[in-house]
Amino acid sequence: MQKIKIKVGIIGTGNIGCDLLVKVQRSKVLECGIFAGQNPNSEGIKMARSMGVNTSYKSINSIVDNPEICDIVFDATSAQAHLIHAPILKKLNKFTIDMTPSRVGKMCVPILNLEECLNSQNVNMVTCGGQDTVPVIWAIMKIHPQTKYVEIVSSIASKSAGIATRENIDEYTQTTSEGIKAFTKVPNAKAIIILNPSEPPIVMHNTIYAKVDKPNIAKLSGELKRIVAKIRQYVPGFRIIAGPVFENNRLTVINEVRGLGDFLPVWAGNLDIINCAAVRVAEEYARRKLL
Repeated sequence: MQKIKIKVGIIGTGNIGCDLLVKVQRSKVLECGIFAGQNPNSEGIKMARSMGVNTSYKSINSIVDNPEICDIVFDATSAQAHLIHAPILKKLNKFTIDMTPSRVGKMCVPILNLEECLNSQNVNMVTCGGQDTVPVIWAIMKIHPQTKYVEIVSSIASKSAGIATRENIDEYTQTTSEGIKAFTKVPNAKAIIILNPSEPPIVMHNTIYAKVDKPNIAKLSGELKRIVAKIRQYVPGFRIIAGPVFENNRLTVINEVRGLGDFLPVWAGNLDIINCAAVRVAEEYARRKLL
């Protein structure tokens, strides 16, 4: 007997949308009811059709015209587009997972506030850098709440950054820094993103700097180990590759994310961490809806 699954809609057929589609179709509780974009000849639409997935080039209107086609909507378009989509999806009463740095919905980092987010109609996945660094900074602040400033540098392969990512660089850095401050309560935070064009493409890695006086390295290392183990439950390629170390009055932690290679190769860990986090939210919502 085939198990019932909750249908999702994916708006946006670029890198993030395509990777989400592969992950959704592999899920035990989710399936794609509609994969929608604006270009009927896009590579994403072609891929979805080859998988036997229902597609549309009417974007959000495909859901407006047929609201029963999905219960959950992933918006993988752009921050500007989501400002338009959000009120429409709210009126349709769709549980919405926003993959853009629009800052419309409740910011979500699953290991920190999943329960709260399941009670919100619109959930924002911050950014890939936010998903990666917020838990690390949260751990730093837990051990050293007196920390006043953190700075993160996210370096990703240029090939993993699609059109929407490039158009939203300013929103990305602002949303990442706001997410860091909202979750960790650090007074000041700065985020920098580097699109590295090297060949072969680099694996996503993030460097976190924090101004900490006399850090307890042993205690912080233990907390980070616990946090990493929890993240790896839904992002297996997440690991700390250096630190925590303290020198020149600065605490440094470096981590990397290797992707699952679902749509883009393993170097696209930036897609993987935000999409794995989003699917984690969707699956938990679906499980509760199926009870």
